[in-house]
Amino acid sequence: MQTNMRREIDEIPEAAARLLDRSAAAVAAAGTALRAKDPAFLVTIARGSSDHAALFLKYAIELTAGRPVASLGPSLASIYGAELKLGGAAAIAISQSGKSPDIVAMAEAATRAGAVSIALTNTLPSPIADACSHPLDILAGPELAVAATKSYVNSIVAGLAVLGEWTGDTSLKRAVADLPNQFAKAVKLDWQNFAADLGEAESLYVLGRGPALAIASEAALKFKETSGMHAEAYSAAEVLHGPVALVGARFPVLVLAARDAAEGSVAEIADGMSAKGAVVHVTSARAQKAKRLPFVATGHPLTDALALILPFYGFVEAWSRSRGLNPDAPASLKKVTETR
Repeated sequence: MQTNMRREIDEIPEAAARLLDRSAAAVAAAGTALRAKDPAFLVTIARGSSDHAALFLKYAIELTAGRPVASLGPSLASIYGAELKLGGAAAIAISQSGKSPDIVAMAEAATRAGAVSIALTNTLPSPIADACSHPLDILAGPELAVAATKSYVNSIVAGLAVLGEWTGDTSLKRAVADLPNQFAKAVKLDWQNFAADLGEAESLYVLGRGPALAIASEAALKFKETSGMHAEAYSAAEVLHGPVALVGARFPVLVLAARDAAEGSVAEIADGMSAKGAVVHVTSARAQKAKRLPFVATGHPLTDALALILPFYGFVEAWSRSRGLNPDAPASLKKVTETR
């Protein structure tokens, strides 16, 4: 029997196409507002998978628009009552449900402080939409599995579409428009060879760099959520500053490399860990010692990184079932978490 999670993974290409078709006016309005504001910096407001989407957008904005992006702790508003000076800023709040009290409180505070605020949410109307000046429906559709998949992807697609409108970056706009086609290829890729090398391991590292670090963070969370497996995400550079000490014989490492400026160094680090006896799988043809996983080269470094999450989702859903677990209903988790 097909799980809800698998069904929702397969829906990602269609969900992305629906978003790009039906939210075009809201995307254009948000992009226009950002051009008019010309923010000196941006802040993001999110938790969980949504925060990993925000991390992806941080790298995308810094690389494309040249504006620094910082993540705000939602408790600054909900618990501590801090008043931040955001008059020269823009804010991006991401929430699938649109109603987590601390996310809403921080978004309201950012809007009050004068930031151009954009809500990326799968639920309209919702408190997060009311809290922001530019609500954008990501149109992922109902998501029944506890672990977010298509809402995570569509949050990033929406953010990239807004970024393209804001900056007028034609190559990014073309790449975003082509994402449904690229996702349709990526969702069919098979990473099950990685399962044999995981074996009875109780822990693993997931590495990435730049936008792919955000994908690694999401992947590590999904190992925990769906499979009860300890996974830690690190920058492929940062892992060398201490965490590599734990990497020994048969230690599993998943390395997510995109076709971008960091690919060569990431592949080199993957090979170095493989030489130490670790079992390393990497999404790069540049690796010589590490085992290669299939990937879709989208032709743009940002969308190339995003496409990596689709075959991973397919892998981790199957991995969860192979361990006798139900990826739709992880223990101790709820679909909507409302923190204050």
